[in-house]
Amino acid sequence: MNTQNLILNTDSYKTSHYLQYPQGTQYINSYIESRGGEFKHSLVFGLQMFIKQYLTHPITQQDIDEADEIFQAHGVPFNREGWEYILEYHNGLLPIEIQAVDEGTLLPVQNVMAQVINTDPQCAWLTSYVETALLRAIWYPTTVATVSFECRKLIEKYLLETAEDTSGLPFKLHDFGSRGASSEQTAGIGGLAHLANFQGTDTISAIVAARRYYHADMAGFSIPAAEHSTITCWGKHKEKEAYENMLNQFSGPDKIVAVVSDSYDLWNAIDNLWGEELKAKVEQSGGTLVVRPDSGDPIAIVTETIERLMKAFGYTTNSKGYRVLPDCIRVIQGDGVSLKTIEAILEAMRVRKQSADNVAFGMGAELLQKVNRDTLKFAMKASSACVQRLWRDVYKDPITDQGKRSKKGRLALIKNELGEFKTVRENNLGDRTNLLKTIFRNGELLQECKLDDIRLRASQYH
Repeated sequence: MNTQNLILNTDSYKTSHYLQYPQGTQYINSYIESRGGEFKHSLVFGLQMFIKQYLTHPITQQDIDEADEIFQAHGVPFNREGWEYILEYHNGLLPIEIQAVDEGTLLPVQNVMAQVINTDPQCAWLTSYVETALLRAIWYPTTVATVSFECRKLIEKYLLETAEDTSGLPFKLHDFGSRGASSEQTAGIGGLAHLANFQGTDTISAIVAARRYYHADMAGFSIPAAEHSTITCWGKHKEKEAYENMLNQFSGPDKIVAVVSDSYDLWNAIDNLWGEELKAKVEQSGGTLVVRPDSGDPIAIVTETIERLMKAFGYTTNSKGYRVLPDCIRVIQGDGVSLKTIEAILEAMRVRKQSADNVAFGMGAELLQKVNRDTLKFAMKASSACVQRLWRDVYKDPITDQGKRSKKGRLALIKNELGEFKTVRENNLGDRTNLLKTIFRNGELLQECKLDDIRLRASQYH
């Protein structure tokens, strides 16, 4: 199967919808929004990635033949005539137009984020057909970017309170999520969404995606780091030698190396191995050793780890009254990390007068995998249709769930006199600026953004 066959990138029931619209339907307009969920806003991200990967490449006769064979065997209708029309009259490029708000925009929920309409009256069925692919292309990276944004905002809050500055913020949350993602593609998309807010990652797929789709030669950075196997292969009796090897191989002036230290006894590793036997080597390296505990209750373990390292290596008290480890030693917590545990850890540190400067976090499945479409209640709904040259509002308003009421008409996004985002009908726009920009039409990406631009835009909300 051609995995890039866009015709197959849909739900089964979509294949029969071309037979379900009123006769004479010429245009259908649909929009995408976050209807609510865990956060009051969403950090918009990811649409350009999807457009470049899928919508700028034409469908082929082979795609049509493959889809026809599959759908017939699957038991659903197939609009072969419609797809062959697109192949013949549009050179295989989809006759649709997509409007969207700038990526990196922090958009309050219940506002239009993107809007799509067919540009050829013969292809009104196409708007809804692309819902599955288009909605997925927006909800997942936007949700990950939003979770990452909330983590950044939280960490920044504690840095402002307990540290001298926030210069280390871009590297305070490291993406550990690649192995916990459902696929390599998921890891790339979600990992790149995280990089809209931070610059630390171990997800190589995200680096590749940033290069391919957002003009970022190097979007994120990492450091040499140990895993349990590279420590435990030395044997318990040579734990010190394993640690010393890490320093010999990777430490040095301005270099950073992370070493997991709980393979056997974390407290022995800190108090005796790092804190006594290897202390001078750590202090004289000119770089930074990052100690990684990887088991136990995260809140208790992080604060106790910092406390013991301070006992061994000393500390200074900054101008805000919080204690800071010397530059040669830091801590990273990569086990059980979520938005909630980050807050709990940083608050426990604050209570113990430990600066947030002492710690960084590695976040895995909570960042890339433990989200779903309902985290921000994403939906794509038809809002307007032109039938026999007459436009009509299209909406749903179920009495059993008012939260699923959809918007009417072709929409626009504005900022009101208070500077607040507001969704209005396009025909009520007047002289106000529509923040929905036409970024794609008929196979062509019309407006392209760089990751640097997205980062700059997102940073303005901190």
